[in-house]
Amino acid sequence: EKDIGQAIPSLEDGARASFGDDRLFVEKFITEPRHIEIQLMGDKHGNVIYLNERECSIQRRHQKVIEEAPSPFVDDEMRAKMGGQAVALARAVDYRSAGTVEFIVDAQRNFYFLEMNTRLQVEHPVTEAITGIDIVREQIRVAAGSPLEIDQSDIVISGHAIECRINAENPFTFQPSPGTITQFHAPGGLGVRLDSAIYTGYRIPPYYDSLVGKLIVHGRNRNECLMRLRRSLDELVVGGIETTIPLFQKLVREPDIINGDYHIHWLEHWLAAHGA
Repeated sequence: EKDIGQAIPSLEDGARASFGDDRLFVEKFITEPRHIEIQLMGDKHGNVIYLNERECSIQRRHQKVIEEAPSPFVDDEMRAKMGGQAVALARAVDYRSAGTVEFIVDAQRNFYFLEMNTRLQVEHPVTEAITGIDIVREQIRVAAGSPLEIDQSDIVISGHAIECRINAENPFTFQPSPGTITQFHAPGGLGVRLDSAIYTGYRIPPYYDSLVGKLIVHGRNRNECLMRLRRSLDELVVGGIETTIPLFQKLVREPDIINGDYHIHWLEHWLAAHGA
């Protein structure tokens, strides 16, 4: 607090030099925040619905690593409030597509608007898994001018889903690992989905995002989902390059992850404690 008096003039000078505008925004500081988002669908006929929430708090440098739906932190009352706020925002701008309203949430379940992503997101499959709704199909239908085939009363939560983003990176230093895939085996079984275009002989170039696949697992409940995820990660083989699979194999056995007791800074603290 004692540094604010000096910090404000310095920030004003920097803002004025960079942007020609020295106004500052003061934001609420939230300790151990969670990142929770609401999936929306809107059409050209005034219909807007929300497809429940996704928990995206396992992050590294503010990049999502693991996502799950529903959130282990959100209760029915909070879900209805967040969904209502997200729908109100979408209606205010006459939103017509798939989109996501993202919130920062504190330990008392107070939530604060972060941003809206006006597109399909990487983690949309976990929402598809628990609702049974093909979001890509609905987005195409809406773009063609058709009304939504579903309304809010049709939206349910069936089981639990978790997604791991498989990157071509060292699992602990996160150094990029481009190269040729020499071996590839995808896991299978009920409730297991792998979204990827890789195959044996595929070359991972050094020029683009390091994401090479998304492993999505669905179960009747969160415990079953975690059990299937552990098995699927152990079965998934990507040879010839380094991937983040070993990191996930460790994370899904961590007590905090198992209990859903984590926040946005959790992974960075865990990596620091484990020498990564």
